[in-house]
Amino acid sequence: MKFRPCIDIHNGQVKQIVGGSLKDAGNRAVENFVSDQNGAFYASMYKELNLKGGHIILLNPTSSEYYDKDVDQALSALRKWPGALQIGGGITPENAAFFLNNGASHVIVTSYVFSKGEFNRENLEKMKKAVGRDRLVLDLSCRKKDGNYYIVTDRWQNFTNYFLTPDLLNMLTSSCAEFLIHAVDAEGKASGIEEEIVDMMSSIDGFPATYAGGVGSYDDLYRLKEIGKNKVDVTIGSALDMFGGHLSLDKILQICAE
Repeated sequence: MKFRPCIDIHNGQVKQIVGGSLKDAGNRAVENFVSDQNGAFYASMYKELNLKGGHIILLNPTSSEYYDKDVDQALSALRKWPGALQIGGGITPENAAFFLNNGASHVIVTSYVFSKGEFNRENLEKMKKAVGRDRLVLDLSCRKKDGNYYIVTDRWQNFTNYFLTPDLLNMLTSSCAEFLIHAVDAEGKASGIEEEIVDMMSSIDGFPATYAGGVGSYDDLYRLKEIGKNKVDVTIGSALDMFGGHLSLDKILQICAE
């Protein structure tokens, strides 16, 4: 299991938020931590520790007055460590090359592929043509409804008609390089992991997948490691000491490497 670092950007600042609280209207979110540092600071830290494969997420819509500031923060990180970090948030075939040319290793997509609640295979093919399968990450972040984990779009605010299953995951492996899956209702709460999601992710053999959401203790991390069969990667935000939490990054890296 690998630790994947994160840089979440909202209203032009590096933040940690409660994922389910994010609202486009008024650019609102419940904040756990707002950093005085910029994206380049965190990219430098990750570079020093050689923590490749992390993700930068732009949490404002492209229509927001803050989106350009989000992009500026992201570019400062990407240029600090070219080829090591992924980026998501408002990515389309039209702007993907811009981010790749400015240092992103991969682009991360949800809303463009799961458009208006439906799986749009034509859009997926357009993304693959624009960036190549090997540089495309599918974000299948989800929220529980009626007993299933439905994929959500538009910064986790809208439910699609598709829910997470091992069959869906295995079907999509041929169309991307890896998966990123936020358990949205646990995101930013440090309240424990969504074990059903991790179990589904563990069903994919030999395919990179990163889980995010709810890790609030070292026991949570050990539990994720067990259910994920030591092959589901993890990202942790609000619970980290560097983001105002109480978990040591050094200890987390130690557990992941065991």
